Parts: sequence; C-alpha cells; structure tokens
Amino acid sequence: MERMMRNTGWIIALLLLSATSVFAHSGEGVTGGFISGALHPLAGLDHVTAMVAVGILGAFLGRPAIWVLPVVFPLVMALGGIMGIMGIPVPAIETGIAVSSVVLGLMILLALKPPLWIAALIVAAFAVFHGHAHGTELPNAANALSYSVGFVIATGLLHLAGILIGELIRWPAGLIIARGIGGLIALAGVGFLTGTL
Repeated sequence: MERMMRNTGWIIALLLLSATSVFAHSGEGVTGGFISGALHPLAGLDHVTAMVAVGILGAFLGRPAIWVLPVVFPLVMALGGIMGIMGIPVPAIETGIAVSSVVLGLMILLALKPPLWIAALIVAAFAVFHGHAHGTELPNAANALSYSVGFVIATGLLHLAGILIGELIRWPAGLIIARGIGGLIALAGVGFLTGTL
C-alpha cells in the first residue's frame, strides 16, 4: 500500500509539472461550449495547482472543510467571473493567481490548520482572481452558459483530485507525499511569479 501511495504521489507530481500551457487564461481559443469549458481549466498549470491545493487543504482540515472549501471556491469564482464579464477591474490578476498557489501550497507543506472561516476567506479571495481571469474570456465563447458549466465541473474534479491526495494523510507515508505535493505547488507558484514556468 505504501509503495502504491508513493507511486501515486510521483505520478500526480509529474502531471502537475507537465501541463502544456502554464496559464489557463490566455484569452485565446475560447470558442466552444461545454467541452471547451471542461478542458480549459486543465490546460493551465496555474489553475490546476490552485484547484488541487484547495482540495488537499480541505482534506487536511477535515470535516466540514473537506466539502466547504471546494464549494466556496467555485461559488466565489463565479462572482469573480461576473466581475470580469462586466469589466469591473481587479488589480494584479496574474499576481493573485500565482500567489494562490504559493500560499495554498505552503499551508499544505507546513500542515497549517487555520479555523475554517479563515481558510474559507483565503480560498474565496483567491477565487476572485481565478474567476475574473476566466470571466474576461467568457464573452468570446460560442455558448457562454455551456462553457461555464463545463468549466465549473472541471474545477470540481480538480478539487476532488486534491481531496483524494489529501486523504493520503491517513498514513504516515501519505502525509509526507501530500505535504510534498503542497511544496511542489508552492514552488510552481513561485515559478509563476517569476515567469520561469
């Protein structure tokens, strides 16, 4: 079992590091409906790392955070998306997105356990940046509603992947793997900040 968990951790780490495009919100190619929306979050390492981190953090904090954080994020992300569609400016979008991976990754690496309301507030703040970035692209989609549904479902699946990683903490080796993945997420966020990834 320990060997399987170790291999799973390496596979997930490799997947996190091998995304074809760093930023999911390039503004290009947003033309389709549900399928385009579902694939879009998976195309950017910045979005993948933050979404997986939210799931891991929820699992680390236990109930009710394991389901509260993955619900808070897409709800507030939708609000950020509406702000983007309406053209309401939010400063430092790319920086906020990069910092989300750094902060969430460090919280996992250091096994920080803030009260639920603080964790939810942190997750919600970062959700605004992610949502705004994608909301500014949404008017280019052929079917904005279908695209949004696909996008939210894919985001939920990334949260679920994070929860599964977070559940590894039940075993000593799994705790090391989950915290290590948190460290990789934080390092990726530093890479986003410096423009090296």
